Amino acid sequence: MAEHTSSSIVIEAAPADVMAVIADFARYPDWTGEVKEAEVLKTDEAGRAEQVRLVMDAGAIKDDQTLAYTWTGGDEVSWTLVKSQMLRSLDGSYLLKPVGTGSTEVTYSLTVDVKIPMLGMIKRKAEKVIIDRALAGLKKRVESGQ
Repeated sequence: MAEHTSSSIVIEAAPADVMAVIADFARYPDWTGEVKEAEVLKTDEAGRAEQVRLVMDAGAIKDDQTLAYTWTGGDEVSWTLVKSQMLRSLDGSYLLKPVGTGSTEVTYSLTVDVKIPMLGMIKRKAEKVIIDRALAGLKKRVESGQ
């Protein structure tokens, strides 16, 4: 059964700067921790990724997966699973909200259902680790200006 996990962080940068880092899949292995390879397979007419292949290593979850991305304006991107070796389903999103002057609250939501039997507690912990590391890595990457 799929469970939903989400977390938020405030990044000292404008939403457009945060989204630029999120949309740069080729650089994911530099800052996400869990993504070892990223390859954009298909783009939309605006040049944004529509399908991306990711090789993941998140401790309990190691996988080669393809995700389909949907971009909603400049402040939200969501994804769903196209194919995977380990997962039955995966739905996630980043939602950006301006706060104060020049800061952005980023909320990362993730719902994962694995094919193999896994205790719910272990799966939720893996989801939480993925989200927390991704948000910390995103914050560090954006705020460093790289």
